[in-house]
Amino acid sequence: MKEHLNEFLEYLKFEKGLSDNTLEAYGRDLSKFLAYLQLRKIETPGDVKRSDILAFISHLLDEGAAFSSSARHLSSIKSFFRFLVLEGHITINPADNLESPKIRRKLPEVLTVEEVDRLMASPNVVSPTGLRDRAMFELMYATGLRVSELLSLEVDDINLTAGYVRCLGKGRKERIVPVGKIASFWVERYMGRSRQKLIKGAFNRTLFVNAKGRKMTRQGFWKLLNKHVARAGITKEVTPHTLRHSFATHLLENGADLRSVQEMLGHADISTTQIYTHLTRQHLREVYQKSHPRA
Repeated sequence: MKEHLNEFLEYLKFEKGLSDNTLEAYGRDLSKFLAYLQLRKIETPGDVKRSDILAFISHLLDEGAAFSSSARHLSSIKSFFRFLVLEGHITINPADNLESPKIRRKLPEVLTVEEVDRLMASPNVVSPTGLRDRAMFELMYATGLRVSELLSLEVDDINLTAGYVRCLGKGRKERIVPVGKIASFWVERYMGRSRQKLIKGAFNRTLFVNAKGRKMTRQGFWKLLNKHVARAGITKEVTPHTLRHSFATHLLENGADLRSVQEMLGHADISTTQIYTHLTRQHLREVYQKSHPRA
């Protein structure tokens, strides 16, 4: 079945245009499933039964996997078997009508505006790397880009004169996001004063580079963020996605419409964006309780 898995991953890459990170996730989930089938002496897709898939999900849960993880594995398996039917490798889909467990969505942690200000003030902008960090944080908070999108930006992807950035999101879908004056100021300052010092004259079109002048990794960005979060005295658990969540929440709190936020975040389905409405309703309750004389 390994050959079928490779065919499936090629299909996702070339036909569906999925990102490398998504392909890796599919590959990991399905490789674990195929290894489990091998232990049960199941060697062809046609031999897989509905009970085998359910047994695998139970196995994951017995090993301590979270419900969200088991649901993701099941989603990968269902996609895999739909592909096998589509390609004519099997006629009966054993994953048909298998329902994923309902997962309660955890509301994302967001920073207050005051915490955002403290984080932005943390980098020492006198140094090339400090100026780069300030520019990255400002741009991420100003646009709601995912960290992978931010680190994939090239110099030509940002137009500071017109005030927008072009990025490729999930499924390699392009979107244009406005960039505010403050973020534009810091990115322009970084490009004029720091970037050339970091790349040391090498030909590199990546916008944000590490201290060695190479493309920064997500792990590298996370370490930098953690350092500045601690320096800013922020006690919340902050991840690169926290700036994205804060961007969306602050926009909605200040009157932005949900469709516009959906477009800027690059969500294919508005239901994904609607999680932020829970946060803003919570904010309204807090304001009411603090402000209304009969709250």
